[in-house]
Amino acid sequence: MYKEIKMQKTFKVTRLAILLMTVLALGSSAYAGGKYVEPQDAPVAPIVDTINPLPIYVGLGLVASAVSKDCPCDDADRLKDMTYGVLARVGWDFNQYIGVEARYLNAPMEEDFSTTTHYGVFAKPQYHITNQMNVYGLVGYGETTVEGCAINDSELKEAGLSYGLGFEYDFGSDESQGQYSRMFDGQGDQEKGWGVWADYQNLFYNEGAYNTKTNIFSVGVTYDF
Repeated sequence: MYKEIKMQKTFKVTRLAILLMTVLALGSSAYAGGKYVEPQDAPVAPIVDTINPLPIYVGLGLVASAVSKDCPCDDADRLKDMTYGVLARVGWDFNQYIGVEARYLNAPMEEDFSTTTHYGVFAKPQYHITNQMNVYGLVGYGETTVEGCAINDSELKEAGLSYGLGFEYDFGSDESQGQYSRMFDGQGDQEKGWGVWADYQNLFYNEGAYNTKTNIFSVGVTYDF
């Protein structure tokens, strides 16, 4: 009987010792060197703002219009004239390879026998050489009016296929840490800011009674939104 009572007391003491050691072990995880350690939150990644530029650009430049046609007399030589003016353009880039552009020009300055007016809408395939430079083509529909003649006043108005080839250089530079919302933003002329262009465009070829030809050369500045 005595042995049973003694064994029960020993069992209780053992259980108490185990409970005390457990409490001390748990306490040591919350204290370090006698100081309470605050639980640490997991680091949160910074939120990066998304850059969502408009895929629109506008441009304004100078244009030289070259016109030539058969002389309306017995002379076999062709008449030639170079006039100057302004060209405005606005475009929308669908992606890094294709866009659409509308343009208008008027070249009435320094005319000998002609002034040229033109407007049209064009598909604009393009290729980015670097993030600052790209080349492009123009293929679309335009309407061109050439007014004036060496002998008497006349007007030649033609509408139809027009095409060209050009080069663009972008000065824009976005130094932020944001992410573009579209894959092609930031390439070629897709960066927000200023740029320049130079191109050649054929307006029409051997049209009218005097086989009139006209093409233009333009340079200017653009702004991408």
